[in-house]
Amino acid sequence: MASDMGDSYQNPNLNSSSNKEERDVQFYKQAYEKEKARAASLAGRLADARNEADSLQFQLDRIKNNPLWKASKPLRQTMHWGLRNYRRVRNLGGPKGIARKLRQKKIESEAKKLHGTASFPTPEQAAAQRDTKFERTVKISILVPLWNNQREFQIQMLESVMNQTYQNWELCLADGSDEEHSYIGEICREYAARADGRIVYRKLDKNGGISGNTNECVKLATGEYIGLFDQDDILHPSALYEYVKVINEQGADYIYCDETTFKGDSINNMITLHFKPDFAPDNLRANNYICHFSVFSRTLLEGTELFRSGFDGSQDHDMILRLTANARKVVHVPKLLYYWRSHKASTASDISAKPYAIAAAKGAVADHLTRCGFKNFEIKSTRAFDTIFEIKYEILGEDRISILIPNRDHADDLRRCIDSIRERSTYENYEIIVIENNSSDRAVFAYYETLKKQKNITVVTYDGEFNYAKINNFGARHASGKYLLLLNNDTQVISMNWLEAMLMYAQRPDVGAVGAKLYYGDRTIQHAGVVIGLGAHRTAGHTHYKINYDNLGYMGKLCYAQNVSAVTGACLMVRKSIYDALGGLDEQFAVALNDVDFCLRIREKGYLNVFTPFAELYHFESASRGSDIVDESKAARYEQESALFRERWKELLAKGDPYYNPNFSLDYSDYSLKTALD
Repeated sequence: MASDMGDSYQNPNLNSSSNKEERDVQFYKQAYEKEKARAASLAGRLADARNEADSLQFQLDRIKNNPLWKASKPLRQTMHWGLRNYRRVRNLGGPKGIARKLRQKKIESEAKKLHGTASFPTPEQAAAQRDTKFERTVKISILVPLWNNQREFQIQMLESVMNQTYQNWELCLADGSDEEHSYIGEICREYAARADGRIVYRKLDKNGGISGNTNECVKLATGEYIGLFDQDDILHPSALYEYVKVINEQGADYIYCDETTFKGDSINNMITLHFKPDFAPDNLRANNYICHFSVFSRTLLEGTELFRSGFDGSQDHDMILRLTANARKVVHVPKLLYYWRSHKASTASDISAKPYAIAAAKGAVADHLTRCGFKNFEIKSTRAFDTIFEIKYEILGEDRISILIPNRDHADDLRRCIDSIRERSTYENYEIIVIENNSSDRAVFAYYETLKKQKNITVVTYDGEFNYAKINNFGARHASGKYLLLLNNDTQVISMNWLEAMLMYAQRPDVGAVGAKLYYGDRTIQHAGVVIGLGAHRTAGHTHYKINYDNLGYMGKLCYAQNVSAVTGACLMVRKSIYDALGGLDEQFAVALNDVDFCLRIREKGYLNVFTPFAELYHFESASRGSDIVDESKAARYEQESALFRERWKELLAKGDPYYNPNFSLDYSDYSLKTALD
């Protein structure tokens, strides 16, 4: 009996185990079939695209081999010349764009006068800076690796250090020059004799390259802070003073400034003025925008090298990525304090002068991303520049995205939007929630009926008066996805991997909102990130507004993903958990600025907001609701919401947008510089 009971007690477990194995097998079979079907679908799309490409190539070859085509070459060359010039005019935005470009050039010419030698302190100002008593008078050891420098460049570099208004510096020179350039040592010893022991010079037995020579400089340094200075460049006389000021006021342990490239003997011959954002980790991964003049606490070097020879050519990018990742307080001094000389052998002149720098830069970014825990990423050069990168992060899992589309009438706009999502999206796990609001057109209700029959599309009804924030909050309560994508009904998808391009950032634990690159129907830019304080109302505005689609943007900004204060709600992705934690969009902003307010509240929680140019859509703005400033009532409503925004964020507005340099005018969206008249 006991034996029978034992057998009967064990049999259910055996059966349960067997059933579990069968269920597991079924689950994995279904998952396999699903992935197999998805792969087949993608393979089919790829095959169709390849067939189309082959067909077009065949037609092109036939045309090129035609005798008439060959005979018409001179005519085509003339035509192409005309087209190139037409495109140049078009890229500027037509007559208005040309006028804007001329205005920019005039402004830039005026601005240059403010940032060259005219910005140097007067004798009285220099004396006041020298006499300033800081609580921390830190010693800054400036490292300069030397190798076959030109005589005049060497002297100008040394003079710019000797002329610093802050006096507690040390200049460490490690010289790998050959015998032909022995004058370098003579010049250095001459200046050392005049510098009260603050210049330390060492002749190296052999040249160790940029990394090796700079690491030799570190051995000579005794300062609390380290500064990196190139042998052929020039420092503004107040550079160290401004840096020590932020060390004392903000506890900065990594500092950088704005910079310019110049040609010839005078720094006033400026080519490009680079005014930078405050610390932006996504910008830095895609583009070494920090570059010069880096000064940092010596403690950041503990446990690591300064420069690593494996990254020669991009050793500074590698170093900046490593040190800023460990810094407590990275501070940007928004003043042009570094003058980067452009000459034939310099990277400032042409990156191709150092072709190995491109591979080194990719390696530096890859090493940084690996250290940060990322895997299976891809780093590609962009059309802006070989060392400005598109980074593709691995999509982790395949979580559902809930796409919220508010709609009132405009069946054709909504159909175009939804058709583009369904036809062009390579990411499959999404649902579309159309939020109906006070439509009266029968056509739209007929369209809703067809939508309800389609997989993963839901139509829900919000009965109140139009309030963009309330409508989206209502829609979010019906969402089942881990991610929300707020999307206007007057948009149309362009890039097939638009969802992946946004999701790769939205899935990161340090990222809040992610925005896309939006175009008007004429392919001019409607949205490429939002700057607070920009525009006539001094609330917020879109940068690069109405610039042509193929423009590179200021310093290549239209070609890489970057951190911004805010993105437009016309196409905004965010984790639903963040959306819910913040209570969604603030319903006091019925029409305007609810998206910007939401993004700023995200920033308050410590998240980064990201704009990516690799998710592209058309946005036929105001097609569905009309412009907010067409009539007096709408203008009054906009001003009311603007006033609320300015009051709520007055402290932030007073400080200025951290991702938009204070040297830029707030009256224009094209990165025009301030002049003496501003």
